[in-house]
Amino acid sequence: MAAILPELAAQVLIPVAAAVGIAFAVLQWVLVSKVRLTPERRGEGGAGKSGPSDYLIEEEEGLNDHNVVSKCAEIQNAISEGATSFLFTEYKYVGLFMGIFAILIFLFLGSVEGFSTKSQPCHYSKDKTCKPALANAIFSTIAFVLGAVTSLVSGFLGMKIATYANARTTLEARKGVGKAFITAFRSGAVMGFLLAASGLLVLYIAINLFGIYYGDDWEGLFEAITGYGLGGSSMALFGRVGGGIYTKAADVGADLVGKVERNIPEDDPRNPAVIADNVGDNVGDIAGMGSDLFGSYAESSCAALVVASISSFGINHEFTPMVYPLLVSSVGIIACLVTTLFATDFFEIKAVSEIEPALKKQLIISTAVMTVGIALVSWLGLPYTFTIFNFGAQKTVHSWQLFLCVAVGLWAGLIIGFVTEYYTSNAYSPVQDVADSCRTGAATNVIFGLALGYKSVIIPIFAIAFSIFLSFSLAAMYGVAVAALGMLSTIATGLAIDAYGPISDNAGGIAEMAGMSHRIRERTDALDAAGNTTAAIGKGFAIGSAALVSLALFGAFVSRAAISTVDVLTPKVFIGLIVGAMLPYWFSAMTMKSVGSAALKMVEEVRRQFNTIPGLMEGTTKPDYATCVKISTDASIKEMIPPGALVMLTPLIVGILFGVETLSGVLAGALVSGVQIAISASNTGGAWDNAKKYIEAGASEHARTLGPKGSDPHKAAVIGDTIGDPLKDTSGPSLNILIKLMAVESLVFAPFFATHGGILFKLF
Repeated sequence: MAAILPELAAQVLIPVAAAVGIAFAVLQWVLVSKVRLTPERRGEGGAGKSGPSDYLIEEEEGLNDHNVVSKCAEIQNAISEGATSFLFTEYKYVGLFMGIFAILIFLFLGSVEGFSTKSQPCHYSKDKTCKPALANAIFSTIAFVLGAVTSLVSGFLGMKIATYANARTTLEARKGVGKAFITAFRSGAVMGFLLAASGLLVLYIAINLFGIYYGDDWEGLFEAITGYGLGGSSMALFGRVGGGIYTKAADVGADLVGKVERNIPEDDPRNPAVIADNVGDNVGDIAGMGSDLFGSYAESSCAALVVASISSFGINHEFTPMVYPLLVSSVGIIACLVTTLFATDFFEIKAVSEIEPALKKQLIISTAVMTVGIALVSWLGLPYTFTIFNFGAQKTVHSWQLFLCVAVGLWAGLIIGFVTEYYTSNAYSPVQDVADSCRTGAATNVIFGLALGYKSVIIPIFAIAFSIFLSFSLAAMYGVAVAALGMLSTIATGLAIDAYGPISDNAGGIAEMAGMSHRIRERTDALDAAGNTTAAIGKGFAIGSAALVSLALFGAFVSRAAISTVDVLTPKVFIGLIVGAMLPYWFSAMTMKSVGSAALKMVEEVRRQFNTIPGLMEGTTKPDYATCVKISTDASIKEMIPPGALVMLTPLIVGILFGVETLSGVLAGALVSGVQIAISASNTGGAWDNAKKYIEAGASEHARTLGPKGSDPHKAAVIGDTIGDPLKDTSGPSLNILIKLMAVESLVFAPFFATHGGILFKLF
């Protein structure tokens, strides 16, 4: 029995859903741009809808203070320029790398059959003929470039939107916390929907264009499409590492000298590193995060498509079930659209205490709506019975079993999100205990924070393990791939919540620098604290989905490289396993040290300015912001190369010298150890950050006994937060890219490794 949904309907539904997503993003952007960054004259904006009563609020909050508005605009401009110039510099280097790597892909894959243009027997069904390996080389290279460019563009657009919205959020905060929340959240939604929709659209167009050449050879077509995932993730790696080093060098430098030594508040305009710090939020947390989640999305789609192309869908050329992964994402965009309206239009936030629950509701609503969406897609888009490729055999699967696979991924994501929130939000006891440990100094704070991070790994790992077991038992590796897709199906909402954090953080910084009142700073701080927690939730999602994605890619690689079993007891595999488990540590060491050495330069520069520029502490002269921005830029460009090279070269070196079996061990080892370090690093850093904010806010009796700002416990908390910075924003989030990228790269190069790999073992 075929799927209910005809091929034409699937061909129409996917681009329409993507177009709706892009249109919705544009609409949100138009709404954000209505907040004006030019001071209003009395006649125009003074007496608004509700007549004279508006005047009273305006007078009280200084709404028409021209000075404040133009200051906000000026600061926003500086941040935007810094971020744009950094990304252009980064993209120059990354573009060069992209060119070199594209040539490598072409040469390696083309040489599999000695660059012959003759048709070959197919890899999986030997009785059929497939397109030559040279075609696979050409199309994989094109797909790689497509994925890389889409990844860079989505990161860049996200950064542009965030820097466009930060000052607008600050200005809206004068009218109340609800207005500011909506502005920040809408801007996040612009990025979320643009990214989800453009990722889907480009993939859909690529499949159709490649299909013109490949015709009936679906096995070759979807093998070439895996280059798309490789392109997306390789750019994400540089974006994440480069952006992470940039933001944390500035942050650590600004905090250590400003708060601990000079006792000035965070984001004080006298601090020379303050602009670099705010630029960093945009290039690391926004551009880096955008590229990262785009990479996950592209890879989980590619992993599912590769397995499907050698299952009954691909063998019988059934288009609708073949593009089931894309249909899930299409429905995801619509589900997230409905969810977003709950935050921006259906309910209004009136008090500070409602911010975090509103963001949490977003996760719950999107998951609930999406569950219904998945059920619909599985019923309409899949035949009732079909077979899935399972390491050489075909396994019979029913459509309801695939529904369960996607749903288990979706709900596991929610569980990981909530566990992360429990361990990183200052509303719960784990963070409050960490804050309490600051009484006795920084050392106990560090001990408590590390313990919290290690402990926070337990439940997410059980959730991931359960999803893997269930989805694999139901639908083999395809089940694991669609479970990863399920976790990422609400990516538009996840990204909106995630981008909301840095936007609010920037808004607070702008309020402080523009010299706005204490009340406004309190509002932006409340938005920022909620944003910190949601950023941790976003990282939880990214890490959980990375684990599932890389397992699915690993399965596809093992099938493509024709390895019958991965036996841990053979020395070839075991040496790979133990080396693979070491790689995340090596990678983390590189990124942590990069942040440390860049921060060292930053601290010296900030100290130098405080000591040598007369009138800086009194606020009569301006600091030299540009030098600090330059330190961050130079450090991150220089330091992102070695960790990037480690991840990109490992699969190539291992595959060529030691062969596919050792490489399978390396991939398994990196996956198993990387996930643990990534979760604990992200949560430790998030908890330290929020413990500091808990003391600063002084919202409860307990918090007031530890404060105020500048007290000894507060200084201990700042030190903890500073140690946690590179953990939560550089090493932790980059690790999930390491896991995925090595797996997808191995899959793309699998034909080459299977034919020519393992030189060393062939010699002996």
